[in-house]
Amino acid sequence: MSLMTTNPAPGGYAHTPEYAAGRADAYDDAHHHTLDHLAARAALYAEHAHLLTALGYADRVLEMRMEHAAVSAAETELAHTDRVGGAA
Repeated sequence: MSLMTTNPAPGGYAHTPEYAAGRADAYDDAHHHTLDHLAARAALYAEHAHLLTALGYADRVLEMRMEHAAVSAAETELAHTDRVGGAA
């Protein structure tokens, strides 16, 4: 017996210019600010900018935090295995 999988309906806010502008702003700001500063700016966007712009900005900041956490975990694991292997 097989199950039918369905794709989500196309559309939504992810393809709006405001959402894309928020993501682009976060991408551009990431070259000059820390993640904590970007999170503070995302809060300002939430209070003062268009809702979809704020959502795009916050989504990109969250993605950057997850990328940073993944890289940090991988580098920590690599450093640990290099240290253990090199001690012999």
